[in-house]
Amino acid sequence: MTAFIFLATLLVLIAIGMPIAFALLLSGVAVMLQLGQFDSQIVVQNAIGGADNFVLMAVPFFILAGEFMNAGGLSRRIVEMAGAFVGHLRGGLGYVAIFAAILLASLSGSAVADTAALAAILVPMMRQAGYDPVRSCGLMAAGGIIAPVIPPSIGFLIFGVVANVSITRLFLAGIVPGVLMGASLVIAWWLVSRRMNMQLAPRKNYAERARLLGKGVWALLMPVIIIGGLKFGIFTPTEAAVVAAAYALFVGAVVYRELTPRAVYQCLLVSARTSAVVLILASFAMVASYMITIADVPGQVGSALSVLGDNPLALTAAMMVVVFLAGMVLDFIPIVLIFTPVFLPIVQQAGIDPVYFGVIFIVNCSLGMITPPVGVVLNVVSSIGKVSLAQAVRGIWPFLIAELAVLVALVLFPALVMVPAQWWR
Repeated sequence: MTAFIFLATLLVLIAIGMPIAFALLLSGVAVMLQLGQFDSQIVVQNAIGGADNFVLMAVPFFILAGEFMNAGGLSRRIVEMAGAFVGHLRGGLGYVAIFAAILLASLSGSAVADTAALAAILVPMMRQAGYDPVRSCGLMAAGGIIAPVIPPSIGFLIFGVVANVSITRLFLAGIVPGVLMGASLVIAWWLVSRRMNMQLAPRKNYAERARLLGKGVWALLMPVIIIGGLKFGIFTPTEAAVVAAAYALFVGAVVYRELTPRAVYQCLLVSARTSAVVLILASFAMVASYMITIADVPGQVGSALSVLGDNPLALTAAMMVVVFLAGMVLDFIPIVLIFTPVFLPIVQQAGIDPVYFGVIFIVNCSLGMITPPVGVVLNVVSSIGKVSLAQAVRGIWPFLIAELAVLVALVLFPALVMVPAQWWR
């Protein structure tokens, strides 16, 4: 009954247009009232405690690093560098988008920022070269959602905070699944692009490739610094976010000289607004999380899934189906904040590694950003690519199926996550 009240209140409030952060807060209050335990001090204490977390300081810095990266020219140089090596192939600009998406994912961790950067640069070029703009926009969106999986990942940060799981282990465990998502897009794009009539770009000579590689090497060093620092314990994930922001600022302002004082101000402004949305979600979700725990909602859900308790594979698959369906109607961060405290006790009781669950959970949440009808990344690419949302939905299907196949493989073969994660330790 308690779980029903929580979900019914949440869905009704979202349906009438209330911001998700406040819907989460009031859903927690509804559970309090149902249990007869309403206390305004508990609400305030949990809300403050939700945002008063040292690890969450990484969120605004990683967002800021992404803004500096886009405004400072790092994103454009990565695209140019990828184009020098694969741009001459049939469908070459699509491969450029995929490889650039993987590289950008290792810099910012924001699907919306990466998709916006890629679409703004590549969609006009692809349209001019005769590519199908609908499929091109679909590819941009599918490539953009690799960002929350490859470190640094804001999704892993929030999951790690809520689930009390090592963020460093989550970061390192996400590398291979993120690369597999990129590989699946390569296969899907190869199949799709064979049917297109497009112009082929001229092959770059080795001198031109070396020149563009030299211009992009500063951008390539950023993921090396972050992953290397985490791997060898030089800094924590929060400190890594500060290093990333400082490095992106230095490269954009001093090396490339494209990051002007005015641009820095705009980056700070956008980052502050985005961070405020994320942190107020984390803050109010802590109230809901506290009441979910007090009301033993995980126990109620666990009882419903008890028939699968002896089969971790079936249990994991069932949870992934629930998350995938939720992704059609909820945004990325609310899904993480709502379902983590519900599923984690069930995962631990079933003997499933929380790091492994966290990785496939975030992969699944990422897919929600390109599934209709909500699909925030679909809306971004639709706006930038100048196609309708219905066209963007039509263009995404081959790539959504490819990435969904990766999720299924990760569920069926946990070693794809855990073996590389052990190696990275």
